[in-house]
Amino acid sequence: MNFVCCTHESISQSSKPWWETDSDIQLLREYLRIPSVHPNPDYGACVKFLQQQAFHLNLPVKIFHATANKKPIVLITWEGSDLNLSSILLNSHMDVVPVYPESWLHPPFAAEIDPEGRIYARGAQDMKSFGTGYLSAVKRLKRQGYQPKRTLHILYVPDEEIGSMDGMKAFAKTQEFRNLNIGFALDEGHVASDDTYLLFHGEKTIWQPTFTVKGQPGHGSFLLNGTAGEAFSKIIAKLVERRQMEVEKVNRGADLGNVTSINLTKVSGGLQTNVIPEELSVTFDIRLPPWENHDEFYHQLEGWMSESGNIEVTFEQKENHVPATPVDDTNPFWQPFKSALDELNFKFTPLILSGGTDMRFLRALGIPAYGFNPMNHTPILGHNHNEFIWADKYLKAIEAFEKIIEKLASFNG
Repeated sequence: MNFVCCTHESISQSSKPWWETDSDIQLLREYLRIPSVHPNPDYGACVKFLQQQAFHLNLPVKIFHATANKKPIVLITWEGSDLNLSSILLNSHMDVVPVYPESWLHPPFAAEIDPEGRIYARGAQDMKSFGTGYLSAVKRLKRQGYQPKRTLHILYVPDEEIGSMDGMKAFAKTQEFRNLNIGFALDEGHVASDDTYLLFHGEKTIWQPTFTVKGQPGHGSFLLNGTAGEAFSKIIAKLVERRQMEVEKVNRGADLGNVTSINLTKVSGGLQTNVIPEELSVTFDIRLPPWENHDEFYHQLEGWMSESGNIEVTFEQKENHVPATPVDDTNPFWQPFKSALDELNFKFTPLILSGGTDMRFLRALGIPAYGFNPMNHTPILGHNHNEFIWADKYLKAIEAFEKIIEKLASFNG
């Protein structure tokens, strides 16, 4: 692989910033500078940028709209030599979460690089570096004369950060998606803070219940029975108690992806300080690991509601159980993927992702999918202030994508 790679130490001692002339770094920076940030992401600029890259790679590009909201879905395709084989999907999302600019060392959409080689930008980790990393890896493979057996689809979707309603969630239900004949998919994962890379083969199921409590209203000086506040405090106590049980599991060494996370996120109700409210509501964000029995957990919620008082529940999200993708030979794509990591001398740990990505919609269709970020020795800063990646680690990630693509797209099984 022909690229310049520097250690963090040599970068700091060098008087000439090599990244200023590296085409792969400059491509990433161009993409990072597009403010595709919620609540009003600039998807038009993203589409134009990706169309230009497809043109440079001499690959066809299509634009889909899976819903009436017309959010663009961009597909770049490298056709394989054996169209009877299922395809490989490389997925990334174009949108990024909001920022607090005053808390950043550098403007969050300037993609500035400091003297140590850190590329600062919203989306550097989550996940525009994947979007351009795929393109740079394909560019290198094409220059080497490589021809994939399996068709390779590079997909760029909108709105992952707000639930994917107009993105992958909708697209995965379309005939256009089914026509892609996807056999395996790769998507985002966390950077690794040490030598060991993180391989995410499943995710927690997202439940976001709102408990609405009704009770006897009255004057704030009275001690009435059956007030909303009484039932309100009881249901919160039940959930916080279960949360503490999960915290104790983590304190004993359990990975966050293997426990049920429960967090109170919104509270509303009340009219005036001296008026006992008729109604109060509280919302929780709950994430269930693949092996949590979802039916049993729901019955437990119903029991707590019954014990607490006059309570109704609605769900902002209540996703179905989705099995994790196997990391063994029951998944036919496991061996080619693992062989790529072995040849790269990557140590890795299979994990369940504590958050959620677009891969849950594919796994629900029975498509095996992994989340993997080939960058290590980097603090996890997705959604945080001063999000950054190392320039040299990014180039190594492109090399890793080359190897992974080559192994997956050449697999005959």
